[in-house]
Amino acid sequence: MKAMIIALFCLLSLASNAQVYTYKILHAITQEPIIGASLTHSNKIIALSNERGEFVVKAILANEEYIISSLGFQAVRLKGKEFNPVIQLQEASLDLATVVVTASRQAAVRTETPVAIHKISATLLQDTKAIQLTEIINKVPGVIMLNYNNEQHAMGIRQPFGTSPYFLYMEDGLPLRPLGVFNHNALIETNLQGLNSVEVIKGPASSLYGPEAVGGAINLISKMAPGIPTASIGFQADEWGYARTQFTAGGSLSKKWALMTGGYIARQKNAWASNSDFDKSSINVRLDFQISPKTKVWSSFVYNDYFSQTGGNIDSVGFYSRTYQSPANFTYRSSFSSRSRITLEHKGANNSLSSLTAFYRENSLGQNPAYSISWTSPSTSASGQINSNDFTSLGIMGQHSRPFSWLNSKLILGFLLDRSPNSYWAYRINLKATLRPDKKSVEKYEIASILPNSYLSNYQAVIWNKAVYAQWDIHPLEALRISLGGRLDDMSFDYTNYIDQSIGTKSYTQFSPKIGMTYEANQQVGFYANYSKGFSPPALSAVFRARPATQAIATGEKFYLSIEPAVFDNYEVGGWASLFQSKLFLDYSIYRLNGQNELLGIRQPDNSTDYQSAGKTLHEGIEYAISYRPDSQWNFRFGGTNARHIFVDFVLSQKTGDALKNVNNKEMSQAPHFIANAEISYKPNWLKGARLALEWQRISSWYQNQVNTVSYSDAGFGGLLGVSVLNLRLGYQWHAYQVFMNVMNLSNELYANSASRGNNYSDKSTYTPAAPRTINLGLQVDVFQLFKSK
Repeated sequence: MKAMIIALFCLLSLASNAQVYTYKILHAITQEPIIGASLTHSNKIIALSNERGEFVVKAILANEEYIISSLGFQAVRLKGKEFNPVIQLQEASLDLATVVVTASRQAAVRTETPVAIHKISATLLQDTKAIQLTEIINKVPGVIMLNYNNEQHAMGIRQPFGTSPYFLYMEDGLPLRPLGVFNHNALIETNLQGLNSVEVIKGPASSLYGPEAVGGAINLISKMAPGIPTASIGFQADEWGYARTQFTAGGSLSKKWALMTGGYIARQKNAWASNSDFDKSSINVRLDFQISPKTKVWSSFVYNDYFSQTGGNIDSVGFYSRTYQSPANFTYRSSFSSRSRITLEHKGANNSLSSLTAFYRENSLGQNPAYSISWTSPSTSASGQINSNDFTSLGIMGQHSRPFSWLNSKLILGFLLDRSPNSYWAYRINLKATLRPDKKSVEKYEIASILPNSYLSNYQAVIWNKAVYAQWDIHPLEALRISLGGRLDDMSFDYTNYIDQSIGTKSYTQFSPKIGMTYEANQQVGFYANYSKGFSPPALSAVFRARPATQAIATGEKFYLSIEPAVFDNYEVGGWASLFQSKLFLDYSIYRLNGQNELLGIRQPDNSTDYQSAGKTLHEGIEYAISYRPDSQWNFRFGGTNARHIFVDFVLSQKTGDALKNVNNKEMSQAPHFIANAEISYKPNWLKGARLALEWQRISSWYQNQVNTVSYSDAGFGGLLGVSVLNLRLGYQWHAYQVFMNVMNLSNELYANSASRGNNYSDKSTYTPAAPRTINLGLQVDVFQLFKSK
């Protein structure tokens, strides 16, 4: 008995002295834990990082070599004696194994996604130091996001650039707005400081995300809580009265709880353009709770409060004189939005993944828009409007995926249910117009009278969005992957139209299929192809907008536009290649997008915009990206698209007096043939923490109207017609401090972000001017590192 007690004591002593090593694997930029990273020794995986990004191993041999790797990151080789408690992995910018989540609503390797998708990494976000999303999105090949100043914007993805409703904006896979309440400025309701990365799908994504995802979809991926405590605060400002204070902070509260938050306060006063002051406050908060190694729940809250004066378009006198004087000093846009969600995620048996999300959205957008001002030469009076568009949403979204051994396949099933009460009203204001000497344009508008009882539109609706979707991925051959998917959407709304006192219900139902395939010829070269269908019902504000238009139906004494849903068929092939030991990366897509009932905004003789549905349209082109990294210091990238966007069958006018009634085979307005963005960056080894980048933005000339009589073809940098602009970015990080300088429009070019004109001979061009040369200076301080160094 005594011997047994002694033996047991020895065993317990040995167990207590057995050493266990824990190493935390983190993203080098965001400090987020990397889950599922592998630790390899002697060609054998000996550990995988857990839900906290930790390896737990019993022994690390000091002189043996180990490899730490994870998809989407550069592998690290370390000897045991070189291990630190925290090991950081850098993103692999040219790696074909880049991980994306938007293409299939869950993490997938880029080479297994049969769509044109591009990821803006956390590293690129960190280096760009953007003050608005246009600086980020324009780096995506084939995409142009127009800067309408003060974070206001327009978009062009496989469509002419402008305010088209055929783009879906999401935050962590959840649309920012419900179907039927599209706003091209919706991204002003987001927070740059809360972003981990951005993913852009080009072409229809309706089979997974539903209507509006026609030209493309933009998914903003939020930051998660870092694996170690972090906190930073920063300030940036320019010479035109812009100033911003920003912060991020987060970390683990315990082994199960983690928190992340970030936000900024921005203000602009007395800038280069008149009537352009603005204020914005934005904050994101995310809380994670790890229930078990396989189950977690996380919640987030997003708040944005935005107000901006809106100078709008200016005439040629104000543009070419560089006075940038808006004729209206009373127009504005005011936006309040908040979004909340709680998501349960579970890793089940057989590697299945399930998620269930409940969400709430509240949004109010009020404005006195410059684009609504109606004036006809040589009148000294005009009209405008004040409007408000508000909604709340309550919904639930779920998804389940499971792999199967048969054909190495995977099935994804999901649903969405969204109820969104929506109210909209717009009433008339009368304006006094002070004309220029030629009486062909207006120097200044003034409010003559406000008519709150003279409604142009006034309705309430309860919008229901119901959808189910499925995607089945199979591997009949090791190198071949086939993806079949589809989504059934049912949108309906019960409405009360206070203009004519009508009450009713309207619904739209559509099935959106997709079939795609990828083929990897070898580890460096691959191809893909897909067919997909997209559709988009009209926004309610377009349906209930009163006007005496040619495409209207009589309802009492008013006329309302009769709009059918727009439908698009997309045919696409593409591929990728990684050459010269992964130093050179090529990516390309060739597409043809056929549209039917595409909704267009047509400039009217009084400078207002009316909606018309084009019978048939065609969008086709090639998109391409080239990245070259000869060594760890230099990186070059070039992304571009050559495209054409034409009317196939479009009756522009049915008026007997108009000489041109259809514009068949003419080019669509604001549809440049060539868009490009290139950048060369340098991070010298001899000065660690320094970076320098020179960027070139190029947009070729475009037609300003549908009848193709006038184009915007001013000369930019290098004498190139259209838009040609250089941007310079410099930065240096020393211990806890980052200082940076962005010089936008380096050569101080005079150019327009948008130029449009009506179709009549006497119509005049109006311009949305771009900013002159702007120098933005900033300082960022890592608070934890600052105190740690002390």
